[in-house]
Amino acid sequence: MNLFKNIFKKSPKLPPVDLSILINDIHSHLIPGIDDGAKTMEDSINLINGFREIGYKKLITTPHIMSDQYRNTPEIILGGLEKVRNEMKNQQIEMQIEAAAEYFIDLEFLKLIEEKKLLTFGNNFVLVEISFFSEPPMLNEALFNLQIAGYKPVMAHAERYGFWNNSYEKYEDLKSRGALLQLNIGSLTGFYSPETKKISERLIEDGMYDLIGSDCHHQGHIDLIKGCRTEKYLHKIIESGKLLNHSL
Repeated sequence: MNLFKNIFKKSPKLPPVDLSILINDIHSHLIPGIDDGAKTMEDSINLINGFREIGYKKLITTPHIMSDQYRNTPEIILGGLEKVRNEMKNQQIEMQIEAAAEYFIDLEFLKLIEEKKLLTFGNNFVLVEISFFSEPPMLNEALFNLQIAGYKPVMAHAERYGFWNNSYEKYEDLKSRGALLQLNIGSLTGFYSPETKKISERLIEDGMYDLIGSDCHHQGHIDLIKGCRTEKYLHKIIESGKLLNHSL
């Protein structure tokens, strides 16, 4: 009987990890009405308060820039940021907030690199994403051109590109090409898929991630982060000392 108890005994539940160690969240969609994130200023303020309650001290929000859907510009994003900051000031909310962007890699993005007017964060980091359906043919060219122009590419939610799940060497190739990898916290819960959770855990085991982000679009993502704080691999990556979040 004791043998069966030991076999089916669950792993002890870990205490909630202290997310204040990160200081910064570097991937979110908090500027209202310009992409698929916050819709209203009330949404934005509620999400910012949610981050504050979890322990974050600074937010670097990253609206989408996509040539075929969200044609945002630095002027639109920074103008929206200023409105959010003014509302935070009116409501006496203590939180630093900056803005960069999440750029979709396509032919239009190659043109933006040439103009050298990309929104960056930290040490000239540029957050980039690709289609969830297939790798774009210009990916390596974009990564190379970014670095030639003085930028440092960060691959957003690297674990979510399912077409790489059985090609682990692709992650190694990205790193060898100078790209940093960013983990979505929610990936560790299985929210996106069991496969996404599995590959994110392997990448953590191998010390492949450089940054961690919420990719927060709505209140459900805040709740997801709260529920994830007891996850073994979230503890593991935060305790690894490899993440750059706190230095931004």
